Amino acid sequence: MFSMVTGFMNYGHQTVRAARYIGQGFMITLSHANRLPVTIQYPYEKLITSERFRGRIHFEFDKCIACEVCVRVCPIDLPVVDWKFETDIRKKRLLNYSIDFGICIFCGNCVEYCPTNCLSMTEEYELSTYDRHELNYNQIALGRLPMSVIDDYTIRTILNSIQRKTQ
Repeated sequence: MFSMVTGFMNYGHQTVRAARYIGQGFMITLSHANRLPVTIQYPYEKLITSERFRGRIHFEFDKCIACEVCVRVCPIDLPVVDWKFETDIRKKRLLNYSIDFGICIFCGNCVEYCPTNCLSMTEEYELSTYDRHELNYNQIALGRLPMSVIDDYTIRTILNSIQRKTQ
C-alpha cells in the first residue's frame, strides 16, 4: 500500500515538472512573438549596410597616379592599369583602369594601400547580371557613385519601417 502511494506521489511530481517545462517553453515562444521580423521583403525593403561594408569599388580617375600599388597588393592581380610614360613631363599618364567584379573577392587591399586614396568601397552590393562580361567595369563605370539606400525613395528600409511603427 505504501509503495502505491509513493508511486502516485512520484507521478504527481513528474506531472508538475513536465507542466513547468512546457510552460517555460511556451513563455519563450510568446517572448519571440513580440520581436520584429528578421526576414525582409528584399526587392522592396533593403537593409542598411554597416559602416565598414565592402561593396563595389569607386574609382576617381583624376587622383590616380598609375603607381600600380593596387595591382601588387591584390591577391589575384585583378585591377588592369594601362598607362603611358610621358617623356616631356617624366610622369606616367593613366590611359585605362578596369576591375572585373566577377573575379574580385572584395578584400579591400587595393583601397587600403592606395597612396592617393583614389579607390574607395561603396555600399553597393547588387552586381548581378545575366552576362559575366558586364561585371568588367572600366574607369567610367567605376567612377559612378551609387545611390544610397537611405536616399532611395522607392525602397523602404528597415530603419524607416521601425520609425513608422513607433510614431
